[in-house]
Amino acid sequence: MELTDIVSNNRITIIVKPNAKKTEIIEYREGIVKIAVAAPADKDKANKELLHFVSRLLKKHVRFVSGLKSKKKVLEIVA
Repeated sequence: MELTDIVSNNRITIIVKPNAKKTEIIEYREGIVKIAVAAPADKDKANKELLHFVSRLLKKHVRFVSGLKSKKKVLEIVA
């Protein structure tokens, strides 16, 4: 399964696990992607790393729709 298979209406739901050893996709489950992020949740570092990682995988720009302060986030594909 690929990340593009989970995208619905140009949006993707993600559960983030910060402070991991490396940034990677852990699992796909019921339309949600669980991603380990190699950055702390402190000072928005994990959010920035997540945006960079997802943008690189999709080869498109993404932005937050919801979940800036939560582990469950919704990202929207911009272009």
